[in-house]
Order: sequence, then C-alpha cells, then structure tokens
Amino acid sequence: MTQPVIIQGGMGVAVSDWRLARAVAMQGQLGVVSGTGINNVLIRRLQQGDPGGHMRRALAHFPLPELAQPLIDTYFIADGKPESAPFKLAPMYTVNPSRELQALTVVANFAEVFLAKEGHSGLVGINLMEKIQLPNLMSLYGAMLAGVDYVLMGAGIPREIPGILDQLAAHQQVSLKLHVEQASADDDIRLVFDPQALVGTALAPLKRPYFLPIVASATLALSLAKKSSGRVDGFIVEGPTAGGHNAPPRGALQLNERGEPIYGPRDAVDLNKIKELGLPFWLAGAYAHPDKLQQALDQGAAGIQVGTVFALCAESGLRPDLKRALIQQALAGDLDVRTDPAASPTSFPFKVARLADTLSEAEVYALRPRQCDLGYLRVVYKRPDGQLGYRCPAEPVDAYVKKGGDSADTAGRKCLCNGLMANIDVAQVQKNGYREQPLVTLGDDVSSIPHVLAPGATSYSAKDVIEYLLAAVR
Repeated sequence: MTQPVIIQGGMGVAVSDWRLARAVAMQGQLGVVSGTGINNVLIRRLQQGDPGGHMRRALAHFPLPELAQPLIDTYFIADGKPESAPFKLAPMYTVNPSRELQALTVVANFAEVFLAKEGHSGLVGINLMEKIQLPNLMSLYGAMLAGVDYVLMGAGIPREIPGILDQLAAHQQVSLKLHVEQASADDDIRLVFDPQALVGTALAPLKRPYFLPIVASATLALSLAKKSSGRVDGFIVEGPTAGGHNAPPRGALQLNERGEPIYGPRDAVDLNKIKELGLPFWLAGAYAHPDKLQQALDQGAAGIQVGTVFALCAESGLRPDLKRALIQQALAGDLDVRTDPAASPTSFPFKVARLADTLSEAEVYALRPRQCDLGYLRVVYKRPDGQLGYRCPAEPVDAYVKKGGDSADTAGRKCLCNGLMANIDVAQVQKNGYREQPLVTLGDDVSSIPHVLAPGATSYSAKDVIEYLLAAVR
C-alpha cells in the first residue's frame, strides 16, 4: 500500500473536482474527487458546451461507447445553453433506478476519475458519503472502471463496502442493505446492482482500490476493522473542526451562544486505540500547518487529510468569485465559519461559511422557494401500505408532512444539493426564474491561508499548499 503523507479532502459537489485531484496527485500526494452529485455535474458541464472538451474526451475513453455516447447526444449543447435557461436534470435516484440512470452514474464517476488520473502515475481517490446510499454501488463501479486507487467514505458506518469492492472488481452483482425509516426490524431492504446486466459483456478484472473509512471515534474504527465484509486498509480520523458534515457530539446536544453544537472530552479520539489496530491512519480537522503535520506523524499517523486550504486554491472547482471573497476575508481575519446544527437535511451538523449573497445569510435563505429537484439527501421511508417513499426535510413543508414527516424537522433546513451545485457555477434556474444561490462549506481553521499566499498574491496553487505543508517535515 502506497501511503501518501497528504490526502486532499473530498469536498462538496465537485469542489474537489478532477483538476484539483490531478494537481495534487501530480505532486506525489493523494488527490481525491468527490463523487457526490457527479451525474448532474457531468450533464450540466455538457449543457454548458463542455469548455475544453474534457467531458467528451473522458466519455470517448469509456470502455463501452454505447453507454457513453447517448449522454452526449442527450445533453451536449455546442454553444452552451442560454444563461437564463434551466438545466435539464437527471432523474432522481430510487431503489430501482432505470438502466439510463445507472449508465449515467457509472459513466459520470468514470469520467471524473479518468480525468484526474490522466497523464501521470500519481494516486487518485474518490470520496462518497455512506449517508447517500442510492447511487453508491454504481458510483463505485464507475470509479473502479477508471482505475481509482482509493475509496474514502464517511457520514455513516460503511461495513459492507469493503466486500462490495471485492465483488465489483470481479464485475459481480452486489447488494447493500438500505436504511429505511419506519421499517421493521425484520425488513431487509437492499439495493442491488449488477454490472454484467449493465455492460452486457465480459471485461477484464478490475483493480480493487484501498478502502479508508472516515471515522470520529476509536470505537467505530475498531468495529469497522473487525466486522466489515472485507479488508479495511486504514482510517481517516476526522475531528469536529473539519469542513462539511461533522459527526454529532456524544451525549445530549448542547449549543453555545452562536447556536453551534458543543463538543467535549467524550468526542476526543483515543489515538492509542487507533494505533493498536495496526492500520495506517490520517488525521483530519485543523491540520493544515507544517507543525500540525509533524505532530500527526509523531503521534504515529501516516499523515493528514486537508480540505479547506485546498478548497480555495486555484485548481478547485469552487467559483472563482467565491474563492476571491473568502481569501480576502481570511487575509482580513474576518472569515467566519459556523457549525450549523440544522442546515443539513441529514441532521448531521454542517459547517457554513458566512458570505454575502449566499444561503448563509438569513435574508437570502428566506427568498428561496423550497423545492427538492435533485434529491441526493432524500431518505427512504416505508409507507403504511408497505411501499417505499422518499422525503427530505428541505422540501416544501406541506409535502414533507404529507409523507409522514414531522414539520419540526424542516426548521432551518437548507437545500444543500442545489446550494453546492451553485458553488461550482452550475446553479439551476428554476421555472419561476429563481436562480439557486451558493452555500459554501469550509472547516473552522482558515489560519493557514495567509501563510500559503506569496507576498502580494491573491491566489495560490495546490502545489503551493503541498510545499507549505511539507516544508518542515523531518
């Protein structure tokens, strides 16, 4: 197992896109693409005219043209769609996705990993959320078809994933137990994906990627190491200062004066117990400093995972104007990141960067008509008639309640799906003319940003980040 010292975090929807992952991998570290929502990202890039032709180049390398070409035929617009026109959407995921949606998901993940790996021999991983179950089997297969080296997965307990990777490497049918609200203890509702039924031909065995679950406790690491369906290759140990979703605090929820969850001694990870497992681990959450990297190595870690400082570098997928504004705030010392206990429909705390004209501001949030048209964070529930339904606390309140949800669960919920798409300049224009606004997530620690910038500079590269972090390593 090749052990990088620095793992670039898998951030948001295509913030950690193929360009960023490629730039990091070419510097000898682990570049990571985000697989979340990548099916809609691909088709929106095509509808924007595919600047540079990168999407079409990746699709031309997909081993089965009969699955890739229809995407170009359906979604590619040579001169790009009009700015005021809405994007054509992919269908929302269900327990039984159509063949077309399966193909789109596989091809989209292949394309992102292919581009990240193109033209060099460095390491590339993909980050997925266990909480977003419906696309994951197809996403993993698509990434593996492109030769992905690592799979990182957090926001849940992904015990079944290691064995699924073994099976997908042999193009075997796989299944995953689905979390279903209101299901009985006797229900065993599973997602099923059969690669052979999709590709319809015999392909050579695939490389099985290394699997690194993202954990927030030694107890979870031990459980995954001992009880997973296959080999776990190491861990990313993430603290509550990391960006994006955080594990909830242990015990009764308490909030500080800013309305943020309070983390205490019970939330500290026992690294000695992690070390006893004998597997490599990387520390994440406020480690983007040379001294913190050295501290992690001294504690027995293989290295660190870094997100925020990469999210604002030149190669990331974050909108350039957002990057400039956030870097200026960091330089001025007034970049504020709040851990919002209500923003995410998942009910996990979610870090939100305060920025004008984004959904972090109450007046901007209040103007958004509630709508759920992407559905990545929908949960599956069992209806009284025994059929499965889908609901999201960020959808219209009446619709959520009609589906058996509690209206209290909708308070303060934000549509992360559309907000994160807007972050990367593929914002949807809704039928009523409303243009989706960004919702930026960063980690608590932004203090390394001024140190990475050269004197007088207003931007920096992934290479600058890596050189800064490695400068003092013994």
